[in-house]
Amino acid sequence: MGLIEAICISVEKGVVKKPVDEITLRHSWGIEGDAHAGDWHRQVSILAGESIDRMRRKLPELDHGMFAENIVTRGIDLSVLTIGDSLLIGDDIVLEITQIGKECHNAGCAIQSATGECIMPKEGLFCRVVQGGKITPGMAVEKVIV
Repeated sequence: MGLIEAICISVEKGVVKKPVDEITLRHSWGIEGDAHAGDWHRQVSILAGESIDRMRRKLPELDHGMFAENIVTRGIDLSVLTIGDSLLIGDDIVLEITQIGKECHNAGCAIQSATGECIMPKEGLFCRVVQGGKITPGMAVEKVIV
């Protein structure tokens, strides 16, 4: 079992997301107030804190949200998840994995130029909200076992 390390949102697409203290997820919509919310398959993005740590060794000033991730986890191996798997956050929030990785918005983005790689295209997870609720840092997150 892991935990939620940080949560981030942005009101516009294509900009760095900013850490916040709480988010509300709506069923089949995404995060209230986030630019990526809507009726589509990439309502919420997730990235492992351990992946960000690896990049910080090359670029120490990296902060949460700089990869446009909504949720940063810690202590859960996201690399074993596949499309169709689900995550349980807290007691009742459920996210279904719909996509793994994506193309960078800008080829040769600032992070890739500085570090030689960008992790979101390979390690980012994208989800749809199956069951919503409020999320705060420190909440438990685990893979749903079916």
